[in-house]
Amino acid sequence: MKNIAVMFSGGGTNFQALIDAQKEGKFDGKIVVAVSSNDKAYGIERAKNAGIDCYIRPKTDFPNLTERDRSVLEIFEKYDVELIVLAGYLGILTEPLLERYKGAIINVHPALLPKFGGKGMYGLNVHKAVIAAGEKKSGATVHYSDGGIDTGAIILQRSLDVLPNDTPESLQQRILEQIEHPMLVEAVAILCGGKEKQ
Repeated sequence: MKNIAVMFSGGGTNFQALIDAQKEGKFDGKIVVAVSSNDKAYGIERAKNAGIDCYIRPKTDFPNLTERDRSVLEIFEKYDVELIVLAGYLGILTEPLLERYKGAIINVHPALLPKFGGKGMYGLNVHKAVIAAGEKKSGATVHYSDGGIDTGAIILQRSLDVLPNDTPESLQQRILEQIEHPMLVEAVAILCGGKEKQ
């Protein structure tokens, strides 16, 4: 059973999907710790409700991102973390975490990478850009994190149709519920050493 850490910056709906899936035994792993980059993130409440230790590490508390990641690494080593899941985490990871957890950090992105990735492409910005570009399909991608923004080898990717009457908000909601949540659970199951348990 793998020890999992989840990092987030906002509402934590992907985090909640993992908490629920863990309760249902859908992957051979345990979320042992969470880290938020934002002290107002609702994901902190989700951690509390699930009895998961959660640490808050805003970048303003550190001279640079490397120092923040050193602090996070100390936490993860204390909990014997083996897999890191970035679930709506807006920070850019640096060498201390990337080196120690090479090939064991995954990120979920709400678009069909390599399209609509990179700087500024997060949250509703992604869905606004997809609709503005007149795309017929969108979706989400789970990929390894390699220090770039939305770069790294793709693990899973799924799509759905962009509807003519979609708003950025409706598209975001459908992608979250229909693709991101189940696909992230499936990716974690794969990386914990097996297919998702039905």
